[in-house]
Amino acid sequence: MRFQRVSYLTFWLVLSIALFAAHGVHAQSVHVESTAYPSVTDERLQHPEAGDWLMYRRTYDGSGYSPLNQITPSNIHQLTLAWSVSTDLLGAHETTVVVNHGRMFITTPQNNIIAFDAKTGTQLWRYARKYPENLFQLHPTNRGVALYGDYVYMATTDCALVALDAVTGKEVWNVPLDDYKTGCYSTLAPLAVRGKIIAGYSGGELGVRGSVNAFDALAGKRIWKTYTVPAPNEPGGDTWKGETYKRGGGSTWITGVYDPASNTTFWGTGNPGPWVADDRPGDNLYTDSTLALDADTGKIKSYHQYTPHDSWDWDEVSAPLLIDTEVDGKLTKTATHAGRNGYLWILDRDRLKFVHAFPFANNNVFTSIDPKTGRPTVDESKRPGAHQGAEFCPSIGGGKDWPPEAWSPRTKLLYIPANSNICAYLPKGQVPDEDSKGFYVGYEVDTIFGSVRTGPGAFDHIGELQAWDLNTGKRVWQHNFKTLFWAPLLVTGGNILFAGGTPDRQFRAFDASTGEQLWNYPLPSGAIGVPTSFEVDGEQYVAVTTGWDLDARGVQNGLDKIQGTKSNVPQGGTIQVFKLRQAP
Repeated sequence: MRFQRVSYLTFWLVLSIALFAAHGVHAQSVHVESTAYPSVTDERLQHPEAGDWLMYRRTYDGSGYSPLNQITPSNIHQLTLAWSVSTDLLGAHETTVVVNHGRMFITTPQNNIIAFDAKTGTQLWRYARKYPENLFQLHPTNRGVALYGDYVYMATTDCALVALDAVTGKEVWNVPLDDYKTGCYSTLAPLAVRGKIIAGYSGGELGVRGSVNAFDALAGKRIWKTYTVPAPNEPGGDTWKGETYKRGGGSTWITGVYDPASNTTFWGTGNPGPWVADDRPGDNLYTDSTLALDADTGKIKSYHQYTPHDSWDWDEVSAPLLIDTEVDGKLTKTATHAGRNGYLWILDRDRLKFVHAFPFANNNVFTSIDPKTGRPTVDESKRPGAHQGAEFCPSIGGGKDWPPEAWSPRTKLLYIPANSNICAYLPKGQVPDEDSKGFYVGYEVDTIFGSVRTGPGAFDHIGELQAWDLNTGKRVWQHNFKTLFWAPLLVTGGNILFAGGTPDRQFRAFDASTGEQLWNYPLPSGAIGVPTSFEVDGEQYVAVTTGWDLDARGVQNGLDKIQGTKSNVPQGGTIQVFKLRQAP
């Protein structure tokens, strides 16, 4: 689950009222001469053209890899700003820049979608979601769109899924994922799979029971809904006491991945609720897990739970990367996941069988990992709850939070945006009443974010950009940051690794083989958006959005409090697009 100070929430509620007035129309169009919009087919999603970025991580395997190789270590010094546009909004811009044959789509806080000419930055249209009156927004952000056919899709803060005409921005249909009045909300980029749009939602903080949902891409009709917390008569239901499953958490708030060969989609789930675990004994399936679902029916095929009976807010909502590579010298179809609990998990994709777990961040809670099942053994003195407070590592922000890893088939390395030296202390909590409302956690929000403590080695650095060889289970190289590192990653065929995610507002490029920093560029705000690369008219571009807030700002504020520092990171939203400088 994710929490912010109450003052932030009040700020966003006030801001949202102003934005409704400023952006109350559904779509504003600008006529731009362009070619016909190229429909996004199943074939194109499975085998995207090198110059396009059609989904959250470009390909179904979740790798975050672009094969474009025009930008290289030898010419990266010529990379310069091609164009930049303000979104006219503040706050956490965590979107993925999606590009289809020169048509660009981004999302913003307050559920705007903006379409651009990807070469020039000319705005083609803008859609602004009309929210229900007095909507409570716990996390006003969005991580991007899905494309399918001639439509563009967005999941919304009022727990809905909307389809727009990709050319005009006009709304085609709009359906609820669930009832927003329960506290559910959605911030992820939907996933398009074989005529279906798949999405999940957040809300475990408010006692919402998580689910994954599939809708017909053309008509918006629901096809299936799979709860991530089972009922008593379902497999795994016996891991919940009584009716606690009804508000057991297990949110799905990061986009899943898909294996076309087996028609399986893989989704990560959040932590169980309430946070204080004393009144929910058992493993609390299927929280903190990867679920393998039949894409046609939503049936759970298999699962792996990373942290049974979680008390530390170690959501594992990031989907695993579907990497085919050698592990221990054997070609393996893996589902690989860098966990919030600070371990790198390698699973065999078939039945999600455990293969390896390697610590990539400081974890003082797990005393061992079962070599056959992958089940961790826990030091119970490190478990906060109704009877004791506890200090634990990693912190509630985890060894890696939601920012995605990347995998390069060229270097055969996995890249992890880690924070290795942050721990947290939670005092003794309180089991909430069964009919409690509001924050269903058992701790005060300010207590949580005032409790971040630096761990061993933090005097030297906090953030780590890591490169791992999955065959040997060894770290190949590491680049350290003295600050927080909240960076979605992009790796390219030109052997370049791009990352933002630091409060100094720098956007950086590294040699993907060695970790040497090759280039940096000062941005107008911190970049926690997902960087992507695309090609127009034979030129390679790299794009990222800025707008620093929510989880990144909350954790940084906690560090500032401990270290006696003050990080003034601007929150203005922009899109920044780079290309190589033309020779004179």
